[in-house]
Amino acid sequence: MNVPEITLLRPLWLLALPALIGLGWWLHRRAGGLGDWQRATDPALLRAMAALGRVDSSASRVPLMAMLATVGLTVLSLTGPAIERRDTLSFRNLDGVLYIVDASASVTEDARWPQMLTMGRFGLAALGTRPGGLIVFAGDAYVATDMTLDHLQLGQTLSLIDADTVPDDGSRPERALALAVELLDNAEVISGDVILLGDGAGLGPASLQAASAIAARGARLSLVSLDPPGPVFDTHAAAGAGRVFTLNQTDALAEWLAEDARMRLMAQDYPLLFWQDMGRYLLLLALLPLLLLFRRQAT
Repeated sequence: MNVPEITLLRPLWLLALPALIGLGWWLHRRAGGLGDWQRATDPALLRAMAALGRVDSSASRVPLMAMLATVGLTVLSLTGPAIERRDTLSFRNLDGVLYIVDASASVTEDARWPQMLTMGRFGLAALGTRPGGLIVFAGDAYVATDMTLDHLQLGQTLSLIDADTVPDDGSRPERALALAVELLDNAEVISGDVILLGDGAGLGPASLQAASAIAARGARLSLVSLDPPGPVFDTHAAAGAGRVFTLNQTDALAEWLAEDARMRLMAQDYPLLFWQDMGRYLLLLALLPLLLLFRRQAT
């Protein structure tokens, strides 16, 4: 039988346990027992109550133990003991990848264009359960494939890109990046990747501003350079919180895209999307020792 791994969401609450143990030991050593009524109550009143049978002289430690057990279990529940959700991978809209491909003639008619396509397909194979999308641009930008889990179709569409895909001459990557931000917003993607494949033509202040907008919404912009990358690639990658890849870094791109998105989502305060907090059940368990405080006394 597989025992699920327990993770504490709020482990700092464990610091309260030593203080609770110390308090319990001090109360246990007190001669008067819990509450120390012999010191707090007028002696004559205490004798009168004892004559009426209203005073328990047995000095039982059960109430003390019950109270400490209740508080201890409450503290443990506050630490947030959690197990991993089995449906973690089903949160499809939380993370996605958008490919932005420069379809201008300077890229698609280059001898290294097939190598860039191969690199893009390797990246698609690393998406796992993440949805992907495709944007093509030249003088303007268009959505070739909206966010989808059909990676086979996405790869086929990527393979069909050529110099005739986009009818507008030129290279306007800033329009494609702005369109990527719009797609991420519409898909309600919390954390994702945008991969720009091109030769760097058209990158400038406008595209740099769009790169910052992508990073601001929790995604990363990375660039795949057809030629040896220049400083403009590094500048955009830094603004987009991503990386720069060359055509001989196929495995590095695949590893980058296969990186567990869970860590990035948890860094953005979404841990409960992946963990089921079991603390509430410990609170129910804490009620059991509490019931001992309400037991009827023998007459």
